Amino acid sequence: MVECVIKDWKGADAGTATLELKVAKEENAPHVVHRALIRQMANARQGTVSTKTRAEVSGGGRKPWRQKGTGRARAGSNRSPLWRGGGVIFGPKPRDYSVKMNRKERRLALRTALQSRIEDIVIVQDFNDKLPRPKTKEMAQALAGWGVAPGSKVLMILAERDENVYLSARNINGMRLISATNLNVFDILAADQIVLTASALEKIKEVYAND
Repeated sequence: MVECVIKDWKGADAGTATLELKVAKEENAPHVVHRALIRQMANARQGTVSTKTRAEVSGGGRKPWRQKGTGRARAGSNRSPLWRGGGVIFGPKPRDYSVKMNRKERRLALRTALQSRIEDIVIVQDFNDKLPRPKTKEMAQALAGWGVAPGSKVLMILAERDENVYLSARNINGMRLISATNLNVFDILAADQIVLTASALEKIKEVYAND
């Protein structure tokens, strides 16, 4: 169990919260998280790249010159891979890069990754009412009050998407917003600091703590 300080909109201490998640054993944790990260990155690949073989390149139906008597090398088609404009040998074709991983293992990796970033997590009170309209300047000031370093990559996790918060944060360089139900290993590991609202923390404990 880890006890964290909750900050208000101005950056002052406003209480405490606990984060207790079931994580992988210390000797297995790097392997589990690595597998989940590789899976996520592999599944994001489209796999639509394609090249044409000599059978698929247009043309090349006529033999360029007769077999013997010219002094040149034998040639059966001007679409041979040896020729300019010819087909590609063993070129890439559309394929599925997806990697399978058990649901329990995926969730274990996610909890382990989040718990490992506890030193970089800032928990704040819900601030939806502080932004009745989109205001990037006020969001930037709040981040500074919470101790977020300027120019760092920040992952903000909300209980659910709020349009005014999204519009206020989207122009801040290095800022990324996700909901608590869309947690993923890549975003957690890629961020320099993580801002987590109190309601998002409760949502995470509700969704992920019971495995």
